[in-house]
Amino acid sequence: MPEAENDLALLTEAARAAGEVALGMAGPSLRHWDKPGGAGPVSAGDLAVNDLLEDRLRGARPDYGWLSEESPDDPARLGQERAFIVDPIDGTRCYIDGNKSWAHALAITRGGEVETAVIYLPRLDLLYHASRGGGAFLNGRPISPSPQSDLEHAEILAARRVMEPGNWRGGHVPHFRRAHRPSLAWRMALVAEGRFDAMLTLHPAWEWDIAAGDLILREAGALCTDRRGHGLRFNNPVPQTDGVVAGAAALHGQIRTALREP
Repeated sequence: MPEAENDLALLTEAARAAGEVALGMAGPSLRHWDKPGGAGPVSAGDLAVNDLLEDRLRGARPDYGWLSEESPDDPARLGQERAFIVDPIDGTRCYIDGNKSWAHALAITRGGEVETAVIYLPRLDLLYHASRGGGAFLNGRPISPSPQSDLEHAEILAARRVMEPGNWRGGHVPHFRRAHRPSLAWRMALVAEGRFDAMLTLHPAWEWDIAAGDLILREAGALCTDRRGHGLRFNNPVPQTDGVVAGAAALHGQIRTALREP
């Protein structure tokens, strides 16, 4: 089996196993608490999933680096050609509250670019995957972005604060329809499959939230950049990007033109 297919099978199996662990721990008795420094909530489920993923993935590929939201950062990853970048549960607050909109986001990078990715939403039975050069898929079906090319008629996934006039040239906020989903990884996947026309976040984005979505978007045929229009690179010493803008080429360009330069 070619290496990329082998890595994709590894990520897929690990994501489904993570879903079993997370679902088995969900419920009123789930322990959860807030991270220090206002870093958001975490639960016993996040940590159990992280342990499972690290054991399975690093056990299978001991020469790959490791970057996870729920693991202490090990600088050794910077010297390794390939690295796992994972968010054990993206949308932890939804997971704690018993909602369905949370995901496992798993990616493998090589030389700073994502080459294999899986986003899995266990409660919705949605599994997105992509390998570099192999296209993007949802539950085995090829996906592609929306053909919408008019910003004024687009439906875009974005947080409410994106609509503040200070984010846009001349204070002119485009009249697109705004929608939102708590999981950033799922927002990216929803654009890749064409259910929404574009997505953007203007605040620094952690790599574990967006690495898998970046490849799935690009393999589906969309553009995915930071807010300045630069292509995303991963496994950085500080694992953050300067926001994310994603959508089909024409719409992506209109959003970038309308945004105020930071």
